[in-house]
Amino acid sequence: MAYPGYGAAPMGQPGAQQDPMYGFFTAVAGQDGQISADELQRCLTSSGMSGSYNPFNLETCRLMINMLDRDMSGSLGFNEFKELAGVLNGWKATFMGYDRDRSGTMEPQELQQALVAMGYNLSPQAFHCIMRRYSTNGRIGFDDFIGCCVKLRAMTDNFRRRDTAHNGQANFGYDDFIQVTMNF
Repeated sequence: MAYPGYGAAPMGQPGAQQDPMYGFFTAVAGQDGQISADELQRCLTSSGMSGSYNPFNLETCRLMINMLDRDMSGSLGFNEFKELAGVLNGWKATFMGYDRDRSGTMEPQELQQALVAMGYNLSPQAFHCIMRRYSTNGRIGFDDFIGCCVKLRAMTDNFRRRDTAHNGQANFGYDDFIQVTMNF
């Protein structure tokens, strides 16, 4: 009998063995059938996801896991990993599309255009906060772009769950606010 991580489809995931990504997943996941932040960092570096850019830092990998870790295991199962791969490919295409000079970084106006294209209509103040947090010498590298996208997506998802009237307003208790913000 094969076990997850040793060639068998993860339990409850029929057909995963036929997925081309499954072999890659099992090679990275190891015996536990899950991908940790360390394993994700190695995986993304060896897969070329970062392209000619520097490897993802460990904090960015932790953020990516937190964004999709639906079972709160602190790691990614196959379906979570597969979803992350799709999201990352989209963000990479966006980054490459707006890094017009192919410098491997985005200038502020390129980042703003990319975020608007992704559906984020931020105030100048909110955009300035993002630039302060993610830029180095006024430019955003690929790793920081991915970190920014992960945080924006996760925070937006959490906000939408609490904006029950869909009016751009949400109520947070202090403890809830801390839990939401500390996860990202």
